[in-house]
Amino acid sequence: MIVRYPARWAIPALVTALAMGAYAMLRQPPWEASQALVIRNDATLNQETPGRFAQPEEMRTVQETILELVRSRGVLAAALAEVGPPPAYAGEAGAWPAEQDVADLRELVKLAPPKGAEFGRTEVFYLKVRDPHRGRAMALVSALCGQLELSFQKLRDAKAASLVGEIEKAVELAAKDLAESTARLSEIERQVGSDLAELRLLHDATSGESALRRTTAEIQTELRQARAAQKANEQLLELLRLAQAEPDRLVAMPNTLLESQPGLRRLKDGLIDAQLAASQLLGRMSEEHPQVRAAREAQRQIIRDVHDEIANAIRAVEVDLKVNMDRAGLLEQQLAATTARLEKLAALRAPYANQVAETRKRVDLLERAQERLAEARATQATARSSSLIARIDSPETGVRPVGPGRTMLLAIGLVGGLLVGLGVLVLFTDPANPAADAPALNRAPRAARVRKLARAAMPGRNRAGDAVRPERHPAQGGSAALAEALRVVSPVQAGTP
Repeated sequence: MIVRYPARWAIPALVTALAMGAYAMLRQPPWEASQALVIRNDATLNQETPGRFAQPEEMRTVQETILELVRSRGVLAAALAEVGPPPAYAGEAGAWPAEQDVADLRELVKLAPPKGAEFGRTEVFYLKVRDPHRGRAMALVSALCGQLELSFQKLRDAKAASLVGEIEKAVELAAKDLAESTARLSEIERQVGSDLAELRLLHDATSGESALRRTTAEIQTELRQARAAQKANEQLLELLRLAQAEPDRLVAMPNTLLESQPGLRRLKDGLIDAQLAASQLLGRMSEEHPQVRAAREAQRQIIRDVHDEIANAIRAVEVDLKVNMDRAGLLEQQLAATTARLEKLAALRAPYANQVAETRKRVDLLERAQERLAEARATQATARSSSLIARIDSPETGVRPVGPGRTMLLAIGLVGGLLVGLGVLVLFTDPANPAADAPALNRAPRAARVRKLARAAMPGRNRAGDAVRPERHPAQGGSAALAEALRVVSPVQAGTP
């Protein structure tokens, strides 16, 4: 079919090749300018390694923010306004840049990682811009870098200002809560009064005794001693009264009860000695012996002295007993007072501990809020004075424009033209009936020969009209002869002059 129908594929191929050639000659290839940039983290956000990102996700987030900024209308319009319109700009200079210009530049700007790296995994990335003019492409990428740095600083400043405002509210609220908690703590301490030191000691000390508890223990000890002395005096008074009626009972009185009566104790010892002496004399002598009588008299004298001493001892014991009773009553009052103070402190200890813990927590919250506020203010100050984006060297475009050259476009046009021609040939040619697809121009020079062969193949023709008319009945032989005639007279032979 390629040989039979050369015009069907040659004309589309030629038209396509010429169109591609014209495009290659008239086309102005774009230049791609690239600027290498490096991003760092804020130094105030990482105290251990200032300027480094703690996590790769943080760096990826920052680079995605930069990507959105560089494609924003403000950055693109500012860069276009700084560079100016292209030389072939047909619009008004006052309307530059228009919305369409900004949209066109957005399609020509991109951020790309270094070769072999993934976006967001390295601190280095490239800002690339395409433009038909090499100098304008470099100017655009430089202007975009400057506007990107300025816009990123403004964004950081806005974020830091918003953060400062938010943290200031948090600091104010924390200070208010701390003041309220401190007021409640002061009220509890005012209720405690002079026992505040004891309450703080009870709250802070994990072991040991406070002064109030030590005083209470001493009062309890003294009270036990006073009660024991009172009991001993009561028993001694009872025995003394019995001994006053019967002096011989003094001999059976225990010495522990006579510790407070040394004179009576000596009389008791003397009476015992006199009784022993009289008993010894009676063992050797009669009752009427002068020595026995003298011993009896001495014994009676000691008993009289004991009687007199017992009366004095009873009065002394009664006085001592009254003193002990008064002292025990005083100690009981002191013990009741200290116990009441301890009970009051015990009742206030839990609320006081809770309030102290709450106040300390409020203090910690306020300190952390103040630290965050200081960091936010430092971030805001650094956002206004420094940039996190740094340029590496100067913009570059390479030695050749991007995209295919003219030779490549011409080759593409030739190949594309051939493919288009073959496609037209296949679409508009019927392989089953090639004679019907032959052009009338090629069939015209051999029309007479075709008619002659047709008359020879079909006997039932009309002589008068010179037109082949088939008979009403079927003629199988005539149809076969006509097909043979059409096959013999090929389009190539028909087109030969």
